[in-house]
Amino acid sequence: MVSSPPPPPSGNSDPNPTRRILGLGFWIQGLRCLPWMAVNFFLKDGLHVDPSTLQLLQNSANLPMVGKPFYGVVSDAVYISGQHRIPYIAIGAFLQAVSWLAIAILSPSGISIVTLSLCLLLSNLGASIAEVANDAIVAEIGKQPTSPPKNSQSYSSGELQSFVWIASSAGGVLGNLLGGIAINIYGPQAMFLFFSLAVAVQLFIIITVRESSLNLPKSSSRVGIRKQLSQLSVALQKPEIAYSITWLAASNAIIPSLTGTMFFYQTQYLNINSSLLGISKVFGQAAMLLWSVIYNRFLKSVPSKKLIAAIQGVMAAFMLSDVLFVKGVYRSMGVPDLLYVIVFSGLLEVLFFFKMLPFNILIAQLCPSGCEGSLMALVASATALSFIVSGYLGVALSSFVGVTGSDFSGFPCALLIQAVCTLLPIYWSSCIPGDKKPESRSKNE
Repeated sequence: MVSSPPPPPSGNSDPNPTRRILGLGFWIQGLRCLPWMAVNFFLKDGLHVDPSTLQLLQNSANLPMVGKPFYGVVSDAVYISGQHRIPYIAIGAFLQAVSWLAIAILSPSGISIVTLSLCLLLSNLGASIAEVANDAIVAEIGKQPTSPPKNSQSYSSGELQSFVWIASSAGGVLGNLLGGIAINIYGPQAMFLFFSLAVAVQLFIIITVRESSLNLPKSSSRVGIRKQLSQLSVALQKPEIAYSITWLAASNAIIPSLTGTMFFYQTQYLNINSSLLGISKVFGQAAMLLWSVIYNRFLKSVPSKKLIAAIQGVMAAFMLSDVLFVKGVYRSMGVPDLLYVIVFSGLLEVLFFFKMLPFNILIAQLCPSGCEGSLMALVASATALSFIVSGYLGVALSSFVGVTGSDFSGFPCALLIQAVCTLLPIYWSSCIPGDKKPESRSKNE
């Protein structure tokens, strides 16, 4: 009896559904802004928390993201039914669907800060597991030779990174647009329900795909968790990898985040409604989408070190602009507060992530084979931890200058300190190594 490869699952006519799986995964990742926008308004208007408490809850809910290296090591080393990426995406989608559904169906009067926090922690646990698996797929494919056989589907690291960046940005645009409109019409819990259904759809699609159809690089042998940790340790002993990750984490952590205070300033002091805030965030996501296109077409040849340092400087310039905005300078020049919030505030929110595109491509080039999942997860974990530290520093800074939900007199001073802190990492950007060219001709040399 002659054996033949099994047919693809019903409804999966694409022999290599890599783009479909990654596109959906990163689109859902971008769409997460939809329920999180609802969380902000629910905390402010429903539970009546102050700016510091809101920011503490936001950042504390991100603690599961710090565990990404562990999820990455497990994903690299532990196979489930012969697969080590697809099952983890499915597990992550399931946890997210359950947690957001629980928030949606609970009675509004019965939701306490503790209950909400636990559900948010579970949601971010699921999101972090799924993101680790998705990032590992991108890193694995990006390390393949750039001259594949004609009958196989392959993507360069920059091309696939740009594609998933576009997918994430598209999800963010839709999520912010829907969130800004729906928050006043349907309320936060309807938005929680919608997102839980979207993640459930992702789960049902993912479980119909076999990992073998993604044409991931074949590993010569499977290693255990201890061996995987050893490989990760070896990778971190490379100065170019260790210094790069340290710089990225420090460049975020040293900046006190004032997002919670700015949210209250815009909604309480300026009385900007949710739909306009949604438009502001849509503008930011659209800028991310445009950034991926510009980078892919014009900036791939620019050294990552120079590009990342330049983005850091632009961030500081925008923060100085926020000082002028809060002090009313632009208002006196005839620029409406609303116009500034939509354009500049929306762009500043995403500028933090602009440097992640060239940085991730650089790390994918430096990453040794066999530990893509764990190393990319470590990068994501360091980033998440740095943002948590940044958030806590922002709470401390707001308290130090005396900013409250009704008193913003010290806000310009806090923004000025934030801008100065943003400039500091530029002085040690030499820690970032030069780009490593892919070895596409190694077989012919």
